[in-house]
Amino acid sequence: QVQLVESGGGLVQTGGSLRLSCAVSGRTFNKQHMGWFRQAPGKEREFVATISRSGSSTTYADSVKGRFTISRDNAKNTVYLQMNSLKPEDTAVYYCAANSGSYSGLKGLYDYWGQGTQVTVSS
Repeated sequence: QVQLVESGGGLVQTGGSLRLSCAVSGRTFNKQHMGWFRQAPGKEREFVATISRSGSSTTYADSVKGRFTISRDNAKNTVYLQMNSLKPEDTAVYYCAANSGSYSGLKGLYDYWGQGTQVTVSS
C-alpha cells in the first residue's frame, strides 16, 4: 500500500511563491511516476505536472509552464511542486498522485492519491 501526504499549502498574495511537498510511504517510490493535480471549486480535477521515476522527464500543463517546477528526491521518498508567480486562478486544492504504469498526465492512470492541500492566492 502506498500512502501520500501533501503539505505546504496556504494563503499567498498574487505574485508570491509556495512550495508543496508530498511524502510517500512504502518502498516503491522510485518505481512510481509522480504527478500533481488540482481542483478548484465547481471544476474538474486537472493535471498540473508530472515527473518520471528517475526524475529525468517532466511535463507541465500549459497554464503553469514557466512558473511551476516539479522535482523529486528518491532518497527521501518526496516529490515537490515549486510554484512561483502565483495567480488567483491557481487557487485550488492540490493533490499529489502516484502512477506505477505509463508516464502520463491522465489522472485515470494514477493509482494512489493524497488528501490534498489548499492553495489560495489573493488578488
